[in-house]
Amino acid sequence: MWSRQRGRLKPLCCGVEELRCRRREREAALRKARREQQLVSKRLLRDEALEEAEEGCVAMIFKEDEIQQFLRLAQRGTEEKEREGALVSLRRGLQRPETQQTFIRLEGSIRTLVGLLTSNQALLQLEAARCLHELSHSEQSAVVEACLPATSYLLTYLSGHSSDFIELCLYTLGNLIVESEAVRRQLLPQGIVPALAACIQSPHLTVLEALGYALSQLLQAKEAPEKIIPSASTDSSVLGSTLPQHMLQLLQPGPKLNLGVAVEFAWCLHYIICSQVNNALLITQGALSTLGLLLLDLAGAVQRTEDAGLELLACPVLRCLSNLLTEAAAETVGGQLQLRDERVVAALFILLQFLLQKQPSLLPEGLWLLNNLTANSPSFCTSLLSLDLIEPLLHLLSVSNVVSVLAAQAFLQQSGLQALQRHEEVAQLQDRVHALQQTALHG
Repeated sequence: MWSRQRGRLKPLCCGVEELRCRRREREAALRKARREQQLVSKRLLRDEALEEAEEGCVAMIFKEDEIQQFLRLAQRGTEEKEREGALVSLRRGLQRPETQQTFIRLEGSIRTLVGLLTSNQALLQLEAARCLHELSHSEQSAVVEACLPATSYLLTYLSGHSSDFIELCLYTLGNLIVESEAVRRQLLPQGIVPALAACIQSPHLTVLEALGYALSQLLQAKEAPEKIIPSASTDSSVLGSTLPQHMLQLLQPGPKLNLGVAVEFAWCLHYIICSQVNNALLITQGALSTLGLLLLDLAGAVQRTEDAGLELLACPVLRCLSNLLTEAAAETVGGQLQLRDERVVAALFILLQFLLQKQPSLLPEGLWLLNNLTANSPSFCTSLLSLDLIEPLLHLLSVSNVVSVLAAQAFLQQSGLQALQRHEEVAQLQDRVHALQQTALHG
């Protein structure tokens, strides 16, 4: 989701309203696609060692009597190995949707599984949690809601000592959260936000990445702006907790920055910003400066490595910066001053070149940031000239219709136009830009 900062002067071309209309339509399509296909897609956590050991074992469809037998053995088996083996077999069966449906229809099945989850035997607890995780990954809402009795225990175990078990509980909760409003209604009064805030101090990267996933699922809920994010004086809301400060710390560039963790929390920050509940608070906590430094770090990273995962972080970082720059609070606390550095413009163009090669569909994200940086900022517009970035910007005009219009808008940014017009090379290029802009709008 993008927001565009307005310049002081009137638009230079008659196609701006058409551009805005297209942008709104594209934003709606992107939000729908990302929500339905990517961001709310569930995660399936499986132990690689177990997967290798069980290679060749086909997940069977179990009938009621077979499920009952496994549950009886898990409860009353004479040896721990026998009880654990019964749960392992059940877990494999629960990978099949047919077995999941049969399981939840069976009276007392979830109650038995929750009883094993709360037992004092670690191996049985772990296998019971794995069974619940398989159920949480179901696409059937009835299966997910059948897991409701387990949520309070999963929440309690977030304060445990086993990082593997905490990670499993977090991914399971994240899967349940995204599927069901009933689950969220139950988890909020049970204290899910304080529990997640406690987890964010974990030294384990796997736990932090799982936490970022669970939190991002919670922040995407339709009721998040009213019930989950608000910054009332209580730690039961996200902005009222220590989560934002810790998220910004995890996004600080440096040797401890982990790509997987940073990607998850950058998207969390994006959802909070898009809710527009209290972006001024995030700005006063240093969100602009942190994201600006991260942008510089990303630009350096794409020059040093061919890691294809960097665009996954670039996208939310660009969106967060673009949207924060439209806030009145950004000017009040000197948001432009926090980013008024030629290095930011140079870094943005390095990322634009990287995205052009690796992920052209993300180019509009960077160009919207460039528009918002240059709006009402002659110094940034002048930086385009002092760093010889006009030609690279014009080269983007041939990429696609949307990109060409955005590039033209950045080039002809209203507030910086007077400063740019003093240069002969810009005056000579204006007619070319206008022609390309009209072609892009009507092509």
